[in-house]
Amino acid sequence: MARDARIALLLELLDQSFRGRAWHGTPLRGALRGVSPAAALRRPAPGRLCAWDYVLHCAFWMHEVRRRVSPEAIEAFPRSPANFPAPGKPTAAAWRADIRLLEREFALLRKLVERMPAAALRRRPKGARWTSEEQLLGVAAHNFYHTGQLQLVRRLTA
Repeated sequence: MARDARIALLLELLDQSFRGRAWHGTPLRGALRGVSPAAALRRPAPGRLCAWDYVLHCAFWMHEVRRRVSPEAIEAFPRSPANFPAPGKPTAAAWRADIRLLEREFALLRKLVERMPAAALRRRPKGARWTSEEQLLGVAAHNFYHTGQLQLVRRLTA
């Protein structure tokens, strides 16, 4: 059975935003290549976000959109506060764990979209202002946006 064109487009955009080849350049996961825990914690100015903050923030929003559009109950995000959790101990192991969390949330979101019936895209989840399709497009755009910010922070703190 052929995949619905909108599902295929959502998967393509999610992949381009996170791990795949994209016309704009480096995706989110690629922008983190070679970033050490120390570099991930560097802030361009006091009170500004660091690369580690962006990793956790993007992981949260991929989780949150998955929770919103999934027909099944989804576990709580494993970090607190959820939207911008503070990085843990600045160790290499903690950094790798948070990168794995980001990768896991992407994989779970992508898997949900792969299994989603096309009709579900038009549904507005209970209490939501946006349809499932709009939220999924939004999370891809969110990844693109924060990838640019992450790359800028890396340059400003190098």
